[in-house]
Amino acid sequence: MPARPSVLYVTDLAYPARGRRYCDEDIHLTSRLRADFDLALCHPLDTAALMDGFDAVVVRNSGPVLHHRDAHDTFRARATAHGTRVYNPLTGRGDMAGKQYLLDLTRAGHPVIPTVDRPEDLHLLPRADQYAVKPRDGADSIGLRFLTHDELATSIRSTEATGPDHGDVLVQPRIDFRYEVSFYYVDHTFQYALHAPDPERRWALERYEPTDADLAFARRFIDWNTLDHGIQRVDACRTREGDLLLVELEDLNPYLSLDLLDEPTRDAFVAAMTASLHRFLDTTPPAYR
Repeated sequence: MPARPSVLYVTDLAYPARGRRYCDEDIHLTSRLRADFDLALCHPLDTAALMDGFDAVVVRNSGPVLHHRDAHDTFRARATAHGTRVYNPLTGRGDMAGKQYLLDLTRAGHPVIPTVDRPEDLHLLPRADQYAVKPRDGADSIGLRFLTHDELATSIRSTEATGPDHGDVLVQPRIDFRYEVSFYYVDHTFQYALHAPDPERRWALERYEPTDADLAFARRFIDWNTLDHGIQRVDACRTREGDLLLVELEDLNPYLSLDLLDEPTRDAFVAAMTASLHRFLDTTPPAYR
């Protein structure tokens, strides 16, 4: 009997995520993936030390990288040097590479919340009652602040001495949106969508039936990211005018809210992820740049 592929599944089961239970989602997913793979779970701090004994590393609900930056950098360097199969692949241009993509997409004219990172570019942002200031490498709202225009100008001037990135933060207008909506993909295939009808309750999600225009919006960012394999979540907000703007392109460890899905949709997602992992394991090991 041929050997089954082995997978090291990276998760922080104890991470206290607001409004989410990482452990429940990963317990469910790993219980299903074991039907096809020899699988072991590990904490992100242990990944670099353990990964050489497996055919692939699957990074799931591992928590914000800010909490284990040195261990994550060691893992990435080792995986790059050894050509380790990492799912999602380390070539993602979204959140796994920091928030630079928000600047790139803004400059390229994509429908994204306008974002700048330099004091001299603040005039490019639309005037707003408040502005969101967030770390370039932030996640899970860590370090997020909301400032008025006057407070923002003072804050930027006081941090200019730290370098051209004035403290390595990004600035966006605070958007008065109707709701947030997330589109979930495996490889380049849409799986389902969820939305938060109450802007004050980000993780109180309900099923959402996207229009063709909604899917075209989400697909442009999936195509832009150029990841052939993996799970991605496109987060957007619906403005008062009815437009969608990108909030986040999550391609490192997107939480999936599987507990909110009906059983057929959840089963279809697991089947899609399983098939994607098999295809990924059949590819030539990556040559990361």
